[in-house]
Amino acid sequence: MKLVIGNKLYSSWSLRPWILMRHYGLAFEEALVPLDRPDTKARILAHSPAGKVPVLIDGEATVWESLAILDHLADRHPDLPIWPRDVAARAHARAIAAEMHAGFQRLRAALPMNLGKSYAHVDRGEGVAADVARVVAIWRDARSRFGAGGPYLFGADFGAADAMYAPVVTRLDTYSWPVDPDIRAYMDAVLALPAFVEWREAALEEEWVLAHDEVDEEPIAVYRRRGV
Repeated sequence: MKLVIGNKLYSSWSLRPWILMRHYGLAFEEALVPLDRPDTKARILAHSPAGKVPVLIDGEATVWESLAILDHLADRHPDLPIWPRDVAARAHARAIAAEMHAGFQRLRAALPMNLGKSYAHVDRGEGVAADVARVVAIWRDARSRFGAGGPYLFGADFGAADAMYAPVVTRLDTYSWPVDPDIRAYMDAVLALPAFVEWREAALEEEWVLAHDEVDEEPIAVYRRRGV
C-alpha cells in the first residue's frame, strides 16, 4: 500500500489514516507532498482525482478521504479492531467519526493543527467554545458507555474513531484548552501512543511553514527543530 500525505506538522487529515496504519503495523509506503507549493496540486492529482491528501493506493483501489480510507482498511483487515466488535459500539463509533468528518468547522478554523508550538488559552468566541464542548461531550459519552477496560474511546483498542479525533486532541493541547481530568487523561493516552509520537517527531524536523496554519499570536513554547 502507498499512503500519500501532506506536511506532518499541519495536515490533520493525513494524520488520521497514518496513525491507525502505523499503530497496527500495516506495511505501507509513505509519499509526502509538501502543501501550498506551486507543484502541490499537480503532484496530488497524479494520485487522486480530488486533488487532496490523504490518498491510499492499494493495488487497483485508490481511496481518498480519511474516513473512507479507514473503512477500506477495516474491510481489508477484519481481524483488527479498527471498528469495535460490538454492534452497538460499532454503530456509535461510526456515527461520531462521521460527525467529526463533516463538522466542527469553527474549531478547525480557529485552532489549526500545529504540532510545533503551544499557545496560551484565550477566548476564541462562542462558536469555537460550542464546538469544543460538543467534542468533549462525544468523548465523555463514548468513554462512559463503551470505554471500560482501556484508555481510548471504546476501551483498550485504539480505533478509527480515535484516529478521527486525534487531530482535535492535538489542537486542544496546542491551544491550552482547559479540560476536566477525565478528558485530559484521554488526550494524554492519544498523545502518548507510539504511532503519534513517531509522527510528531518527524513533524518537528520539517522545514516548511504554512502561513495560514500559523496563528498571529506569540507562542508560549516552540518545539520545532528546524524552520521557525
